[in-house]
Amino acid sequence: MAFTAKDVQALRQATGAGMMDAKRALEANDGEMEASKQWLREKGLAASAKRDDRDNNQGLVSLVIDGNVGAIVKLKSETDFVAASDQFKAEADTLAKLVAASGVDAVAERSKELDDLKITLKEKIELGEVVRIEAAPGNTLDSYLHIQGGRGVNAVLVEMEGATPELAHDIAVHIAFARPKYLAREDVPADVVEHERQTLEALSRNEGKPEAALPKIVEGRLGGFFKDVALLDQPYAKDDKQTVKQYIGSAKIITFAQVEIG
Repeated sequence: MAFTAKDVQALRQATGAGMMDAKRALEANDGEMEASKQWLREKGLAASAKRDDRDNNQGLVSLVIDGNVGAIVKLKSETDFVAASDQFKAEADTLAKLVAASGVDAVAERSKELDDLKITLKEKIELGEVVRIEAAPGNTLDSYLHIQGGRGVNAVLVEMEGATPELAHDIAVHIAFARPKYLAREDVPADVVEHERQTLEALSRNEGKPEAALPKIVEGRLGGFFKDVALLDQPYAKDDKQTVKQYIGSAKIITFAQVEIG
């Protein structure tokens, strides 16, 4: 039996199910309304629309490196209990491997499996950030994955030129700890720098600093800002007497990515 968009809407209103779940129910039951309602109840989807308003700031990050390609996928859930389940972790790993092999857009191939996972685990499950780095020939690609409660919660990929795997791994660990937003101070957008400059100027003025000394004071404080947000300017985590730029010497950081839960 064929069904229309009005039938989908009617089923949604009667059961509180989401649009795609209502459509699947009608497809599975030849458009028969009562059978579709029962199908939704049996699948635990009769109130799934309510899940759309829930927070899903738990989950995990899965990381994979295959040759010169690395991928990170964040899969979000409502609870850490679900995030630590074997089925949830297996799907995240599958997605990460798929991204490494076929690119970030390949996650669309798993939309049905994600819908099924939402039904099975009865939580609001969504994809978060998806990252893929393909290192240039001769470059080193390394990573770090922090595990907590049996699941990945902080994943880092870094590509370097002229670096050993050990050095690249050290930098990945540093990134996980220091959380830089940019590679170099030159990469910080001009509007971000200007906003910070104005904030520091107002702060310094409110502290009663001499007006004539404000430019020098602001520039000094701006240097501290760059140490917070720019990787190369950061004090190296294992030896804060030198910056990351000093620590890596003649090696070069090409790019990096960090994905976290929370």
